[in-house]
Parts: sequence; C-alpha cells; structure tokens
Amino acid sequence: MRSLWLLLILAVAPLGACAAFGGTPTGERLERMKRSPNYHNGRFINLYRIKKFRVGRALKSFLDGSSFKTPREPLSVRTLSKRDFAQLPRSGLRVTWMGHSSLLVELDGHRILTDPVWSTRAGPGLGLGPKRFFAAPLPLDQMPKLDAVIISHDHYDHLDMNTIRQLAKTGVKFVVPLGIGAHLERWGVAASRIVELDWWQSHTVGRVELVATPARHGSGRRLTDRNATLWASWSLLGPKHRVYFSGDGGYSPTFAEIGRRYGPFDITLMESGAYNPAWSDFHLGPEQSLKAHHDLRGKVMLPIHWGTFVLAPHGWTEPAERLRAAAKKRPTTLVIPRPGDPVEPASPPALTQWWPSNPWLTAVQSPVVASEPAGYGLLRRGSPLTRLAERK
Repeated sequence: MRSLWLLLILAVAPLGACAAFGGTPTGERLERMKRSPNYHNGRFINLYRIKKFRVGRALKSFLDGSSFKTPREPLSVRTLSKRDFAQLPRSGLRVTWMGHSSLLVELDGHRILTDPVWSTRAGPGLGLGPKRFFAAPLPLDQMPKLDAVIISHDHYDHLDMNTIRQLAKTGVKFVVPLGIGAHLERWGVAASRIVELDWWQSHTVGRVELVATPARHGSGRRLTDRNATLWASWSLLGPKHRVYFSGDGGYSPTFAEIGRRYGPFDITLMESGAYNPAWSDFHLGPEQSLKAHHDLRGKVMLPIHWGTFVLAPHGWTEPAERLRAAAKKRPTTLVIPRPGDPVEPASPPALTQWWPSNPWLTAVQSPVVASEPAGYGLLRRGSPLTRLAERK
C-alpha cells in the first residue's frame, strides 16, 4: 500500500521539493548507522527475509476489496482535554488510544506518546494520503507534559511532519530508531532532544527503560530511500509495569525472543489492521497479531493500526471482528476501546462493540499468514545469507 501512495506522491511533487520527505542521514549519524549489524550496502535489512511486494497483486486486491472500507456514519469518539490527565492513574498504568498507532501511555509516573499522527491525512501534504476517519480525541494543545515520544519507523502513517513540528515546541525528548533523527532535525527538533537506537539498545527516561526491539518491516518516505532508516518495535519497562508497542511488522520468532527477554507484559499494543495476503510479511493481520501477543507473554492485548485510515482492501471493522473470533478460540484478555477511552490493564473493561456490524471476511476466506522464517536464518554481517537480503 505504501508503494502505491508513493507512486502518486512522486507524480505530483518534485523529488526533494517537499519538506515532509524528511532529511537524509549524513556525517556521524550515517557512520553510526554503518556500524550497525543490521545495515548492509546502504540500507537496513530484516532479521528474516521478506517476500517481495507485488504492486499488481495489491492493486487487484483493492479493486476486489470490501465496499465498507470507510465508516458510513460519524464514529463515536470520546473527546479529551488536559483535565482528563490531571492525575496519573492509581493503578500505575493507563493507555489511551488516539487512533491508528498513536497512543498515550502513562507508565509508572511517566507519559510516553507513540507514533503521533494528528494530521487530517497520512501523507506529505498537498492533499495526498488517506484521510482520517475522525479527529484525534485529544488536541495537541491539550496534551499533558510528556516525558518522551517514541517512533517505530518513518512511514507517513507513523511519522507526521506537522505533528512533530508542534511537539518539538514543547522540548520533549524523541527516542527513535537509527537514522530517523535526520527527519526530526529537518523539522525543527534540536539534536540534543533526539536519541537514536539500534535493535536491542535502550535509553532510560526517568525510571522507564525504552528498548528498541526488532520488527519485520521496512522504512522509507520516497521511492529512493527504501529501508534507509531503521524500524523497530518498543518494549517499555517501568519499575512496576511493562508495555509492548509493536509498531508495524509481520510475524516472526522475534516476538517469542522479546517475550523471553522482557516479558511478561502487562499490555501489548498490537498492530492488527492494514493487512493483505499481498504483503503478509509486512503486517501481522488479526490472527497472527493475537499469536504474537501470546509469544510476548502479554496479559492484556489492545489492537492498534486499524479503524483510522484506509490502508488495505479489507473492511474497516474487519480487524476487530476477526480478533474477537480468534480470541474465542485462544482465550485472550482482549480490549478494543473506542478512540479516547482510557484502558487500565489492572481492571480491563468488558469487550463491547462500538463499531457497526458490517460484512467482513473470516480468516478462512482471506488468510493472512507470514512466510515461514525457518530456512532463512538470521541475516548477520558476514553471513552468506546476507546475499538473500540484497536480492529482496
């Protein structure tokens, strides 16, 4: 889906003329990237090989896709203000979904914002990119004081220039994967407020350790910068509670490894939408999202990356319906909050349907299963399997 939007962007915007494309890593930033074991021949690679994305197959799937990709009526959204966050949660952990992959995580006395996208469209401007179904429940000027902003990768639906520029004025710290600091600096974030991490590296904010953990995905904001910056999931480790934020990425054994190292997690924030068989290695899909939650040793699962933008051919309510069906087969404490409704994992709310009952395809009708990593092995510097990555 990203490639389709990029083709449209480049058709109407001269390359480099749009500030939203971001910056290009140079100097010491680039040298540090080159020292990463995950960096080969000018770009980052995944631990496990990814099937090549086929634009033709993706286009056909959109033509044959659901007629319920967008809501037909305004969504029920809880409007928030700074007053709603005047007091930290008594349980020590509260998560508020702002739409897509943007969440305010209040963790053991700290506030961390994930992948903030507040713009009307997920794109570089010029009216391009998919449009939001609803405005973010909490206006940016009502945001409580943040301790950190974390970014999973630089795709437009996860890294938004206008939102970053507004947050930069607050002096908040940004903790991001390698290379993304070049975008942030171009948009006005002071270098002193940027921390860039490789996979398995961490940075401590107050009493919370933020660990950049691997993901099976990619990056890029134009056709010429594919995988030029790193992508990551995040493990947020507080003194009393632990949160996992998936960002984007297909299924792999890495979830179990993260679970062994940092689990159990009080709540996992799991990418569950924007899936399709044409890109099943890039995105989880509902059933494998739930499987990954259990690999992570999660206690409560909250789906993200759904119900906000049209990024795939499936109906907009389908991720929630398929998750509910999957959770019946494998008992899971699943919460699907309305945008703006807070969730405290210590007392998770009952699962109630706030979305309409639209037609949707089951996992049998439209299976989304990542390619089997076994046989590819870990792609490490010096390994002969590195050649596989270079042919992706």
